[in-house]
Amino acid sequence: MAARIQLDSTHLKPFLNDDELTMLAPLAELADKQLLQGHEGAGSDYHGWITLPRDYDKEEFARIQSTAQRLREAIDVLVVIGIGGSYLGTRAAIHALSDSFGDSLTKAQRGGAPLIVYAGTQISTRYHAQLLKFLEDKRFAVNVISKSGTTTEPALAFRLLRKELERRHGAEDAKPFIVATTDGQRGKLFELANEKGYEKFVVPDDVGGRYSVITAVGLLPLAVSGIDIAELMAGAEEARQHADAPFGQNAILQYACTRHALYQKGKVIELLVNFDPRFQYVAEWWKQLFGESEGKDHKALYPASAQFTTDLHSLGQYIQDGRRHLFETVLLETGSAEEITVETVEGDPDGLNYLAGKNMAFVNEKAAEGTLAAHEDGGIPSIILNMPPLNAKTLGYLFYFFMRACGVSAYLLGVNPFDQPGVEAYKSNMFRLLGKPGA
Repeated sequence: MAARIQLDSTHLKPFLNDDELTMLAPLAELADKQLLQGHEGAGSDYHGWITLPRDYDKEEFARIQSTAQRLREAIDVLVVIGIGGSYLGTRAAIHALSDSFGDSLTKAQRGGAPLIVYAGTQISTRYHAQLLKFLEDKRFAVNVISKSGTTTEPALAFRLLRKELERRHGAEDAKPFIVATTDGQRGKLFELANEKGYEKFVVPDDVGGRYSVITAVGLLPLAVSGIDIAELMAGAEEARQHADAPFGQNAILQYACTRHALYQKGKVIELLVNFDPRFQYVAEWWKQLFGESEGKDHKALYPASAQFTTDLHSLGQYIQDGRRHLFETVLLETGSAEEITVETVEGDPDGLNYLAGKNMAFVNEKAAEGTLAAHEDGGIPSIILNMPPLNAKTLGYLFYFFMRACGVSAYLLGVNPFDQPGVEAYKSNMFRLLGKPGA
């Protein structure tokens, strides 16, 4: 089944005219050409993700699948240690494709999949103390993900969890429970993994963290969780092929141009909206992707997100009647695997009998239509991204769709989408305050 995403401009018509996008189209095509040529464009050393869905290392991919199966059989919990791009894509995919109440199910009820939890995403003492307590009676392994091995948050978490594994098993017997995803040639984690004999997977030199979900960074923990990573890569490859279409049939370029045109008109906040909580962490991944890629030189849209209809009862008032400085990008999934039919209740105590016989998905669909119409009337443009029913292939397509659009969008702004100089500022101050030598 095709995984294609289509852009619907129905709720853009009062805010943009066709000429605005037509005039931006050649610039977007040039930006995309610079991405594809590899040696052109800012950050050209980090273009490896562009062809990765087609050119990924098949031998390493098979080893990822084999290691994932070994871990599935051996453990109850996999702790993914990483921060930013080292875990957000993984968390997004697992949250989107797993049972909403999977954390409460047994391993057997999850189809033999270990529970996936996360560490090193922050420096909370309480969180990591509770994690260690949670793991006390469970067989667990860690997948530590860091290109350098010295990033403070994951490095601290790895110290704690490595010590616990070695306490339980001894240093030698703990080795099968530690997998490192790191640089292929250098770095502290690379050196430690070689010294201790941990299994290693590679973060490619030419793929930055926020573009790494389709590398071993994301693929190993996703495979452990039971997600079909071959289908995920197939969806990403389908998106890569569709990205070469002419502008009129190219939703990726259309999305990049539309958001840029709205930015030029003073819409400085992009709100990624969905109508299903499965997309919660897709939004978190998306916010890092665009925020870290574009937010430079005092430019760029501010990436925010909202979960509807839930947030219509909190943020909804502001969106409808607050400052007119934002637009929405709305993820709409077509079709639903589940059906819940509203039944008639005697006496109609809640006034909902008029919905009797209708599917709950139909109600959600009409809520979306009504919301978008109200927001258009209130002066909020909406980009609609229609996507097929969510599965591994669709999600792979969505990941690549946004990554390719992000590269083009950043070039339209005139910024390098593959560096993050601002991230280093807090680190420098923190290291100085902690008394790190040389800081």
